[in-house]
Amino acid sequence: MDNDSTETLLKDFFRPGALIEDLPALFPLLRARDALSAFIALFRGGDEEVLIRLLVLREIGHRGEKPTWSPQELRSHFAYLDEVKLQTVLHRLRDKDLLVWDAEASHYQISPHGRMALSALAILLKFDVDEGGEIGYITSQLAASQALGRVADEDLQHLLSRLNELEDEFSRAVLSGSEHRIRGAEKKLNSVLAWVGKGTEILRVIAADPDLDPATHRVAQKIGQVQSRMLRMSSVFQRTLNQLESQKVHLGQSGLSSSDINRWLRLQNVESLCGLLGESLAAAPRSGFLLGDIAMDVAEFELVDRIRAAAADATLPPAQEAPAAAAMPVEEIDLVALGAFVRDLTSIAAAAPLDEAVPAEDFATTSYRMSLVALLGDPESEALEGGVVDLARLPLALRLTGEEVMVGRCEVERMSAGRLERTDESTEE
Repeated sequence: MDNDSTETLLKDFFRPGALIEDLPALFPLLRARDALSAFIALFRGGDEEVLIRLLVLREIGHRGEKPTWSPQELRSHFAYLDEVKLQTVLHRLRDKDLLVWDAEASHYQISPHGRMALSALAILLKFDVDEGGEIGYITSQLAASQALGRVADEDLQHLLSRLNELEDEFSRAVLSGSEHRIRGAEKKLNSVLAWVGKGTEILRVIAADPDLDPATHRVAQKIGQVQSRMLRMSSVFQRTLNQLESQKVHLGQSGLSSSDINRWLRLQNVESLCGLLGESLAAAPRSGFLLGDIAMDVAEFELVDRIRAAAADATLPPAQEAPAAAAMPVEEIDLVALGAFVRDLTSIAAAAPLDEAVPAEDFATTSYRMSLVALLGDPESEALEGGVVDLARLPLALRLTGEEVMVGRCEVERMSAGRLERTDESTEE
């Protein structure tokens, strides 16, 4: 895929109007696009395919005295691989610019991007993550940057981030009070202390550089502070373990403690633990003459209902005189919306569409006004008293068409279509 197609697909991940060329975090990746494409091609696919590609590429790059390989030499060297699969791997490495085929000399050799991939892989394989190798790998990268005189803030941020993670892990192990976790954290700390010491030496050189920018210098100082705290963690571990040792429960004169039992139980599998519990647990006897649901009801009554009934206060309140009718609070009816609707209808000169005269404010007010329209000209309403009489006596008549009309305002999407027409002598046709 060419660069234009890649940029088109890349823009789909961003919001409209965002300029990916102006993103500081993305610019270094775009600049190293060719090298990243080589790494992507090398590690794309299943685990088995990736391992075979790495095997072939490492073997080809391992021969330093004669870096070029003829097809016959490759078939002979990789005789343990299927020939068709070997050719597939070679073609992929060549198509993705990891291998270079010299048609004039008829031989293969590693491309510059392939050399970069092999160099990074060689450094990675030297470190064991379980033995604190991740700190060693990061420290080695920092040392390489320092040797080249191009230490950047990003190089130090990786080391600072990992040191903070380790410090938090060690602190949580101490707070847990678990001897097992503390000893595991102590072992991990011992595996990284050597790299912490080397990192401290490198940071001294970096911090002494007069050309170092202030931001990078501040990060270097933070790394030094975290490393100092980590160097003190050994004494913290030892002090906590001594406190736990004084709290151990010893089993008679056997010399065993609760920690020894805990450690031994952790080494057992599930089957062994179940065997140890074989004669230690006894099932409670079940009474076949009891029905579970009835027993549950009886227990609930005895434990809950009986206590609740005894604690309930069933006394009657003292007698009081009944209040007089005049003293009863009467709420006044809010006729503000009705009055406003009557004023709106009174202003109709001849006729008005129903969808213009009725909607107002919100859906609740519109529904209330729509319900009042049916009272126009109602003889039973004219015989009543109150604000509704003013509405019923208006010289207006409702004409519905049986259709619907779109409104789109006052929280009303659509309503019945119709007209309000005056019925007095002043009506204009």
